[in-house]
Amino acid sequence: MELKRVVVTGLGALTPIGNTKEDYWNGLKNGVSGAAPITHFDASNFKTQFACEVKNFDPTDFIDRKEVRRTDRFAQYALVTADEALKDSGLELESLDKYRVGVIWGAGIGGLETFQEEVVKWAQGDGQPRFNPFFIPKMIADIAPGLISIKYGFMGPNYTTVSACASSANAIIDALNSIRLGTTDVVITGGSEAAVTEAGMGGFNAMHAMSTRNDDPQSASRPFDANRDGFVLGEGSGALILEEYEHAKARGAKIYAEVVGGGLSSDAYHMTAPHPDGIGVVAVMENCLRNAGMKPEDVDHINTHGTSTPLGDVAELKAIGKVFGDHAKNININSTKSMTGHLLGAAGAVEAIASLLAMQHSLVPPTINHSAVDENIDPKLNLTLNKAEEREVKVAMSNTFGFGGHNACVLFKKLD
Repeated sequence: MELKRVVVTGLGALTPIGNTKEDYWNGLKNGVSGAAPITHFDASNFKTQFACEVKNFDPTDFIDRKEVRRTDRFAQYALVTADEALKDSGLELESLDKYRVGVIWGAGIGGLETFQEEVVKWAQGDGQPRFNPFFIPKMIADIAPGLISIKYGFMGPNYTTVSACASSANAIIDALNSIRLGTTDVVITGGSEAAVTEAGMGGFNAMHAMSTRNDDPQSASRPFDANRDGFVLGEGSGALILEEYEHAKARGAKIYAEVVGGGLSSDAYHMTAPHPDGIGVVAVMENCLRNAGMKPEDVDHINTHGTSTPLGDVAELKAIGKVFGDHAKNININSTKSMTGHLLGAAGAVEAIASLLAMQHSLVPPTINHSAVDENIDPKLNLTLNKAEEREVKVAMSNTFGFGGHNACVLFKKLD
């Protein structure tokens, strides 16, 4: 069976550094930090009192007030970015075979805010189980693609991938394979997350996973820096329109890039910590290159998982050295989490969009907040520190990993 080719024809982004694709790119190229004191709730008693929140977002600007009351923020974010991506794609929705349009979405947690609110309200009440009838539909992670499909009448495959922080990268790979195998012509894919809540912050603080740099939030997310002390929690959404190449070509679509490969692997090592030698990361990048039929020396740019944790950053860069060898020094490596923070289940989608925009604009965004060299990191690697670098990006790789040892890698190639 000959596999179909798959391209990206639309993008939508809602992030801590920009509420549209264009604003997101402006934030990326200019090295803007999205970190600031938390506004969603009073965080004064928490170890970490800051996060990368979405700013100036009013869901009623996009969604009916009645619908807003029935949806968690993570689903609202999904609806907004899916709409932007569909408009960006130029697809004429009425002419589509909607049985061949799918929605495959990623969310690592889903409606955490809704779950927290309902349980706290019950615990503080008189013991009677009075729950909102929309409690479960608002909370479940699969409601986001369900709502997107309902809004547009898309009747193809519809589900959510859940693999912690690798969730939306998994969704992109599933979407890729759905089109490759001829099941669908178009898939709306990506991911969303809204875990900046008391439960989210408290839980990650209890794990000692997050930075506690409360005196200087903007510089707290500092991947690869010797003084990094944990990740910064972020929120938002990224949406991509994946389309079968001939389908896109026939309608004269604008094409960002071809999705040439996707790889998966497991660390099989620890619930939360990466293998110190990055063996699962080596496997996922090799699997991705093999799946794409490409060689290590073909890759120009890698958007790393790069969370700003002491163990994770070193393990990933060791793995890159093993996979790419001498060519590693020719690759522009970066971590856009230095600006957006860690969007958990939405990270893969938002960072894939960053890679695609880097290809489009021939500019690799910086890894900001770097000031101290980590002697455990190979000094020959080009980590694109503190300043964007101009270069043609023909092939870009995006890495995303999750608690539980889930690894996902996606490879994009500029069309000739």
